[in-house]
Amino acid sequence: MLLTVVGCSGSFPSADSACSSYLVEADGFRLLIDMGNGALGELQRHCGLYDLDAVLLSHLHADHCIDMCGYFVARYYRHDGGPASAVPVYGPAGTERRLNIAYGDVPDEKCMSEVFDFRTLEPGSFRLGPFTVTADLVSHPVEAYGFRIEHDGSTLAYSGDTGPSEALHGLAEGADLFLCEASFTYGKEDIPDLHLNGREAGQAATRAGAERLVLTHIPPWTNPAVNLRDAQATFEGPVELAKAGAVYEV
Repeated sequence: MLLTVVGCSGSFPSADSACSSYLVEADGFRLLIDMGNGALGELQRHCGLYDLDAVLLSHLHADHCIDMCGYFVARYYRHDGGPASAVPVYGPAGTERRLNIAYGDVPDEKCMSEVFDFRTLEPGSFRLGPFTVTADLVSHPVEAYGFRIEHDGSTLAYSGDTGPSEALHGLAEGADLFLCEASFTYGKEDIPDLHLNGREAGQAATRAGAERLVLTHIPPWTNPAVNLRDAQATFEGPVELAKAGAVYEV
């Protein structure tokens, strides 16, 4: 698998990165996880607008899904050849309605489903192209999922947005790469069931026995160097900060 960080900023785009969006590729199949603010523009640095084979939306906060509205425009009003065929879009219950409301002026209530094949996520595993995807509910104020993506003996885990969660252990167990949010600063913010800090991300990776930890979803107001240090204090394996444009082989 190849993982490309399209965007990794939390809450809103930073000067250096769009919000959460990650491209996962194997055997010619392109899967996009999340499409937050600014991600659609950055995505075009890494693949064509019509080259995605599926989209996974971890939850329906704007910093993880709002650029799907722009992506609808690109697919529905395609200049050459008419609307693009419907790409599978997996998301929490109500994804189609939320995107319709966010767009605000769709031609009709069903037009998004002409270019997006909406499928409702539930906890469990399913095949998606060459991948086995396991989704599980994590700790966040809205219905939110973390993902485990397996291919040819390799495993990528993605926390989505979550506070400390038992589900993370199963999703990240033995993962070759654990892409884990670290939004909060240890000792500064302590809001239950919302986000992790760097220390908690390291603890989650240690408990799961992950091989490598990449910290993501760090908001512009959080010092990433502090979160990196705190994660290194609780996880003995390699730790680094996600950066827009970074590519990892998993």
